[in-house]
Amino acid sequence: MIERTQIEELFGEHLARIQDEKLREQVVDVWLAGCQEGRWETIDDLKRIPFTVLTETHGVSFIEHTLAVTEGAIGLAEAQQKHYHALPCPIDMDRLVAGGLLHDVGKLMEIEPDGQGGYRKSLSGMCARHPISGAMLAGKLGLPEKVINTIACHAKEGDGRPQVMETVLIHQADFATFNPLVMLNSGKLIEA
Repeated sequence: MIERTQIEELFGEHLARIQDEKLREQVVDVWLAGCQEGRWETIDDLKRIPFTVLTETHGVSFIEHTLAVTEGAIGLAEAQQKHYHALPCPIDMDRLVAGGLLHDVGKLMEIEPDGQGGYRKSLSGMCARHPISGAMLAGKLGLPEKVINTIACHAKEGDGRPQVMETVLIHQADFATFNPLVMLNSGKLIEA
C-alpha cells in the first residue's frame, strides 16, 4: 500500500510550491485515493506506468509526464509574469501546480497492467476517460471547483468549455508533451 509520505516525497519539490496547506494536503489525498481505487500498491508500480496507452511512449512514464506538464505550465506562467507589463488574466500558482500534479490522476483508474508485462485501458477507463474520473475523484475529496476544472478540461473534454487560466496553461503543456510522440510514431515529426 502506498503511504502518504511516499507521495509527498515523490512530488515534494512541486508540493512545496503550493502555499495553501489545505490544498497541498488535498493533492496528496487525491493521489492516495487514486492509487487505492486503481489498486496500485507501490511507488515502483507508479513509476512503471506509461503516461498513455494511446501511442508508443518511448519509455516516458506517467510520473515523468506529470512532472514535465507541471513544470511546463509553471514555465508558461512565469514567462507571462516576466514579460507582460500587465497580466491580462491573473494566474493562481497554487491552482496551477495543484492542477498540474492532478491533471492526469484519473489515469490511476484508467490504466491497468495487462497481465503480460504491458498496460491496457481498464474497464473504468473505457467507461470514463481520465479527465472525468480524475475530476470526479477530486470533487469527492472536496477540491476547489477551479482545480477540478483543470482536471476535467485539460484534454479534449475541455474543447469549447469555459476554463480557468491555469487549465489553459496545463492544456498547452500537456499537448506539448503528447503531440510530438504521436507525430514521431506516425512519421510526421521532422527530426534533426
